[in-house]
Amino acid sequence: MAIERKYDGFLPGSFPIDSIGAGGFQFGGMSHRGSLLALPDGIRALAATSFSEIDVAALAPLFALPRGSVELMLFGCGASLQLIPPVLRQKLRDFGIACDPMSTSAACQTYNILLGERRLVGAVLIAVE
Repeated sequence: MAIERKYDGFLPGSFPIDSIGAGGFQFGGMSHRGSLLALPDGIRALAATSFSEIDVAALAPLFALPRGSVELMLFGCGASLQLIPPVLRQKLRDFGIACDPMSTSAACQTYNILLGERRLVGAVLIAVE
């Protein structure tokens, strides 16, 4: 029998996303309802409920990491692709981080593949129902 760990908003370490749906995600032997910010140092709860709420402040944990910790940031925008605001795109570029927006489902799949390849990847994952 698998034991589910309690998730308090931050899980240190890198973990693939095991499943998505019903407004949340399963990863690292636990589940979370709501959006996530997955970075090399851990997975964090993200207060945003829509992609329009993602800005530089929402990504403060990303910008607090040492430069070079993340080379590619995936943006799971929800059910469909949305454009990354120019101010945020420029801030990422200034930190040497490429970005790629897509649906949350596609972002989870891409994140898992790149994580498996030990790439320096992060992801914003907006929860979808």
